Amino acid sequence: MTPKIEKGLSCTMDENGCCIVPDDKNQLDWAYWDNQWAAGQTGWDIGYVAPALKEWFDSINNKSADILIPGCGNAHEAEYLLNKGFNNITVIDIAPSAVRILKEKFKNRDGLRIIEGDFFKHEGEYDIIVEQTFFCALDPSLRENYCQQMAKLLKKDGILGGLLFDRTFEKGPPFGGCKCEYTPVFHKSGLEVVEMNITNGSIPERMGTELFFKSRSN
Repeated sequence: MTPKIEKGLSCTMDENGCCIVPDDKNQLDWAYWDNQWAAGQTGWDIGYVAPALKEWFDSINNKSADILIPGCGNAHEAEYLLNKGFNNITVIDIAPSAVRILKEKFKNRDGLRIIEGDFFKHEGEYDIIVEQTFFCALDPSLRENYCQQMAKLLKKDGILGGLLFDRTFEKGPPFGGCKCEYTPVFHKSGLEVVEMNITNGSIPERMGTELFFKSRSN
């Protein structure tokens, strides 16, 4: 069956295949993202765990840590963590099509909770929150709200970590920026940036344009 793509939601990849560039009239809501999944337009998905995230995950000793992965997509990170013995993982995505895929993919796996919903309305408490191509998918006007929600969801001394773009884009998503833009917004919301540097753990197409970061809730 050919996926139904609503008028006005046609799109193209950006030059890096990182995400989808929408029409000027599009809103980045659940319908937009669901149409990308229905059409198989998931150019932001590299198909596996980014090396920088894999290295970080391998350094975490507490297999029972409460972990959240928002905007999880195909949840490669969750699958890797499950295979490493982590047993308390929550993933959330706003696109119903993505969630249906995940529920089928992980139907025989324990230790994973799959939620279809809006990250900004999510409630819970987590030791670790993983950032991977979620921040860059949000309109920059939502960055302060993003940080406030992250601070709310993290337990005291909890860690938000992952990858952010260290470059700009002509049109988004993805939406980029730099360390000097990100750090003040994080700090304003009570997230202490303890690390944010260019990583060597990027895929070749993104090498030199990604920051690996960790921030801690106060």
